[in-house]
Amino acid sequence: MFDRIRTAALFGLHQASVAVGISLFPVAVFARQHLGVNVPIGRLVETTTEAVDEE
Repeated sequence: MFDRIRTAALFGLHQASVAVGISLFPVAVFARQHLGVNVPIGRLVETTTEAVDEE
């Protein structure tokens, strides 16, 4: 039962990180071009993808 809850929570976290990454894309592009700052959303999405794939 706890495996189902963990799997559902990881999947929800993954979907949320993808949604945040998509919505922050224009901000990330602006930050990189004008401020020289990289926003590490891609790393967050990759980490949650790996966690979901391990299940």
